[in-house]
Amino acid sequence: MQLVVARIGRAHGIKGEVTVEVRTDEPELRLGPGAVLATDPPEAGPLTIEQGRVHSGRLVLRFAGVNDRTAAEGLRNTLLVAEVDPDEQPEDPEEFYDHQLTDLDVVTVEGVAVGRVSEVAHLPSQDLLIVGTPEGGEVMIPFVTEIVPEVDLDEQRLVVDPPPGLLDADEGKGQA
Repeated sequence: MQLVVARIGRAHGIKGEVTVEVRTDEPELRLGPGAVLATDPPEAGPLTIEQGRVHSGRLVLRFAGVNDRTAAEGLRNTLLVAEVDPDEQPEDPEEFYDHQLTDLDVVTVEGVAVGRVSEVAHLPSQDLLIVGTPEGGEVMIPFVTEIVPEVDLDEQRLVVDPPPGLLDADEGKGQA
């Protein structure tokens, strides 16, 4: 199984280094020198990490064969994908891989159906669950314990306790 472990950001310097947005809790394991990663889009890779370092709180990587700023800039927004064992679980029981959350049914604590998780968006401040509603719309739910108190993988559902207005934020939009 493949998991997105990082997204390449902008070029750093003139020697082919890039900043990356880390999307794994194990960057030293998945993004270390010698790691060979598939990419999305596939034609950008595979990429082999030559070296990595932290600069001003951001991970900076250099890939084999990427030797200048132009080549590095060409990789911007490419996703780095690692192959993992499908039975592998995060060490922390409060953490989940994106594939574990995608397609889970979402219900409120009162049991009202909200929809189904279609995507997990990774933002700098927090992750968002993108939930497709039965009406064909979508809602974005911050993936924090206060709003998502229960993730039941066995029952394939997420329980949400949304603050007022979170689930009906689209109401009234698009009407004349």
